[in-house]
Amino acid sequence: MKYKIILESSQEGVAASVPGLPGCHSQGKTEQEALQNITDAIYEYMEVVKELTKDKVVRDIDVMIGV
Repeated sequence: MKYKIILESSQEGVAASVPGLPGCHSQGKTEQEALQNITDAIYEYMEVVKELTKDKVVRDIDVMIGV
């Protein structure tokens, strides 16, 4: 999967967030470290979603943007 992320300079280095995944944030001293950390955060976020939806009816849909 691909996710759009936002990278911003911070006092600690580089902050990363995922607009499509509310509350999914991370940071790193460098852009590369922030990218790795946000990748890990996305994985962990999706594991929580998987657990929370374990006994639910779930469907995937395709959404066309900018048609």
